[in-house]
Amino acid sequence: MTEFKGTREAFAAAVMDMAETEERIVVVSPDSLKAMRAVPFGEKYPDRYVECGIAEQCAVDVAAGLASCGLIPFVGTYCGFLTMRACEQMRTFVGYTELNAKFVGVNAGLLGGEREGVTHQFYEDIGILASIPNFTILTPADPAQCYHAVRLAAEIDGPVYVRAGSGREKNVYSKDAPFSTDGITVWKEYGTDAVLLSNGFVLDRVLAAAELLKEAGIPVTVADVNILYGKRQNRILEVISKSDQLFTVEDHNINGGLGSYISRLVCENKPARVHRIALTGYGESGPAEPLADAYGFSPQAIAQTVRSTLNR
Repeated sequence: MTEFKGTREAFAAAVMDMAETEERIVVVSPDSLKAMRAVPFGEKYPDRYVECGIAEQCAVDVAAGLASCGLIPFVGTYCGFLTMRACEQMRTFVGYTELNAKFVGVNAGLLGGEREGVTHQFYEDIGILASIPNFTILTPADPAQCYHAVRLAAEIDGPVYVRAGSGREKNVYSKDAPFSTDGITVWKEYGTDAVLLSNGFVLDRVLAAAELLKEAGIPVTVADVNILYGKRQNRILEVISKSDQLFTVEDHNINGGLGSYISRLVCENKPARVHRIALTGYGESGPAEPLADAYGFSPQAIAQTVRSTLNR
């Protein structure tokens, strides 16, 4: 395994490692090779790297063409530039045709965008792709999971979107922990007063909140939901059936993401109260950790929301 630190480096490491044994791996760049930390890939495999310039719509179309020829293209850039600027191309030329193209969007959420502010800080990407049929959405919680998510994306037949960050994410999983194809990983099982469902790079904060709740005499279960709107939902349904009080925590807009997904599953399968902790507006520039705290994602704020809701 090539060494890496953040999620961007994890993407670059994954495509480098896969390219050694899989000749169909191609990287398509809309002037993003440096941002994706994939310059070494372009240098080692110049004939498997396509540079499109600052033209995300073109990059998606190129990826669609390559996929139609049997290759496995990866397009990586800022997630908003993909899911917003190139939304039509992702829908019509990849989703509709069910082509085997892969997309990795960085700078997701407040924790992903931080100092670059609202123009490079995106919290609507999952909601956009959730409305496009045939896409599999992978939401790794840390760099190691991002590495394995990118590798899993290459194995999945059809369009895949991997949500990545800024490169400053906290490590939570061990480096060799596989990316769960069940769509969920249970981390803590202190009790069932509530189930806390985390998504993406807030997992470390949700785990810390669970410890605070345990100290306050409120035993909860914590799980990381890493595949949204996927076909395999049995394990997720099993976990959310443990309590009638569910809390979703996500660095995404309150509409269209984890909270919406869990609410749908609850309505269709087992009634429960779903309490959503998410963004309701736009972010701003600032260091990632204080910024997330200011928007209600501190362990203390998450724990207090649970306590207030449960009247405990």
